[in-house]
Amino acid sequence: MARITLDKLAHSYLPNPKREADFALKEIDHVWNDGGAYALLGPSGCGKTTLLNIISGLLVPSRGQIRFDDQDVTHLAPEQRNIAQVFQFPVIYDTMTVAQNLAFPLANRGVAKDEIKKRVAEALEMLDLAGKANRKAQGLTADEKQKISLGRGLVRYDVNAILFDEPLTVIDPHMKWQLRTKLKELHRRFGHTMIYVTHDQTEALTFADKVVVMYEGEVVQIGTPEELFDQPAHTFVGYFIGSPGMNVLPCEVAGDRLRLGGREIVLDRRYPPLAGRTEIGVRPEFVRLAPAGQGLPISITRVEDIGRFKIVRAALEGHAFDAVLSEGSEVPEGASAVVDPARINVYQDSHLVRPEAGGKG
Repeated sequence: MARITLDKLAHSYLPNPKREADFALKEIDHVWNDGGAYALLGPSGCGKTTLLNIISGLLVPSRGQIRFDDQDVTHLAPEQRNIAQVFQFPVIYDTMTVAQNLAFPLANRGVAKDEIKKRVAEALEMLDLAGKANRKAQGLTADEKQKISLGRGLVRYDVNAILFDEPLTVIDPHMKWQLRTKLKELHRRFGHTMIYVTHDQTEALTFADKVVVMYEGEVVQIGTPEELFDQPAHTFVGYFIGSPGMNVLPCEVAGDRLRLGGREIVLDRRYPPLAGRTEIGVRPEFVRLAPAGQGLPISITRVEDIGRFKIVRAALEGHAFDAVLSEGSEVPEGASAVVDPARINVYQDSHLVRPEAGGKG
């Protein structure tokens, strides 16, 4: 296992990048702890696979340095970094049996035969492939082949890190849940440093101790699932995490006063003077509906009954505004929205603004 240090790391696919916009991966400066379970989360094209390929050695960064513990590995080839990597699509040998595929990375490194037999048996059991151990991989289904690919990464106990590049894309939904659970169990058991790339927030939040959210080549927040939900550091994080995502609305903030929708709300904290685009973010889960006149005036467009809860779709001052109500809750006629001031986040130019020290003035 290894502590991974990203020191002023940035990458461009252009030969002579000059502007920030030229970089597919904007500067990141961070230490990922030895034995941590991390997810790189973001939409397609946000830079997460670029970052993973730099960590693995498939790419040399345009700027900065990457270290495993105290060793500079920036220019080392993947095989010199002692990592295991599982790709989006299965990389296996069709002419080998399932057991031989799982044993291959261990035999290639000179692991003792008895140890290989033990680890392969564990992997077969974990992946529910014990009954097909002696079958050729060629005749297996796509999800079975991907399970072999996962197993080949997990049989190695001595790696600095295990990197997963959207490994469950071809796996059926029920099996995805099972395999994520197994990965968590293995992480607790062996303490590998694991980095998992995905665009699926459910995968990221259920797998990782810390989620690295990326947007347009930038790491906009690194935090626990709770931190990402309660205090998104960027409006994109609030929008991307959650279903439905965070409500983001333009507003005016002066000290501990918020003006929104023609009404003034007294906040429970004081903010410094703000310039640029000022917005608030509030989760639909923290919105309560009340009769007209008791809160912010909204216009309800539809109600989606999900079973366990209802999603109320509305508009506030011409902006989309959602509320999540518990099962069985009634939607008042001509409803207004009541927002808990303690659950309001303030943003300036999309970035979270911290309140002044000392709280409310």
